Amino acid sequence: MRETILRFESSVNEAIVGQQAVVRQVLIALLADGHVLLESLPGLAKTRTVKAIATRLAATMSRIQFTPDLLPSDITGAETLLQSGTERMLSFQPGPIFGNLILADEINRAPAKVQSALLEAMEERQISVSGKTHQMPDLFLVMATQNPIEQEGTYPLPEAQMDRFLLKVLISYPSPQSEVDMLRLLRRENNAADKPPSVLGQDVIFAVREEISRIAVAPAMDDYIVSLVNATRHGEALDADLGKWIEIGASPRGSIGLDRASRVQAWLQDRKFVTPDDVRAVVHPVLRHRLILSYDANAESISADAVIDRLIEKVAVPA
Repeated sequence: MRETILRFESSVNEAIVGQQAVVRQVLIALLADGHVLLESLPGLAKTRTVKAIATRLAATMSRIQFTPDLLPSDITGAETLLQSGTERMLSFQPGPIFGNLILADEINRAPAKVQSALLEAMEERQISVSGKTHQMPDLFLVMATQNPIEQEGTYPLPEAQMDRFLLKVLISYPSPQSEVDMLRLLRRENNAADKPPSVLGQDVIFAVREEISRIAVAPAMDDYIVSLVNATRHGEALDADLGKWIEIGASPRGSIGLDRASRVQAWLQDRKFVTPDDVRAVVHPVLRHRLILSYDANAESISADAVIDRLIEKVAVPA
């Protein structure tokens, strides 16, 4: 199954030139059964990345284009009055949230009330409408995209919603050679007859998740994970700068996310146990959106990734 997943990853990489690290992180979120937030400036293939994964999975994809006039019921669905002959009844009409892969495009262009409509679905895998509960499908993954909050017409996501994302993935500009390859790829796509890619079945995803659940995590690795997260809350005990830079540290979801993502990373490396390298490989996307930086950090242009780099440097690695 590992070879099958790696072929799936390679197929996605063929459609997204020069973003192998991004594709790997989104794959980790898929296998860890966690939601992912992709952030970049406009035009850097956030939506294309999600679509490339969706077209290669035997899954239903729903796209929600977030706009300032969107209503919560536009996402969740609503009770509708139907008439059959002389009989009238209320029937629930499901919204686009009822899919396997949910592309929440430009999620931070909608007001907070609409953004929060996703919270119950993301965390509880269900929504409540008119007092009735409706379950999400077994394969349910929200892949949200957002532009940096400095862009015009954006609203910062509520901290409670940010915490529901397993990973926050940053997409940067491609290298010049990757951009050249991208131009050639698009020309081939436009000139060649469409050849549908091979599709990965949902049963493979569920079987892989079962294998990943059996990856061993030693007590020393549990201590390392918790030490990293705890250092975000009490950074001054390790380093004066950390105490100055971090306003609010990561919640216990940070520890849970590191555990889940590092086990996926170990499985992808064909290991049956987690190592410190696996934790360090995923710590940035797992923690970067869970840290609230102080005024001093923002004034000094210290990023969340720079803070995490200092954490890795200061927290002792288990022997």
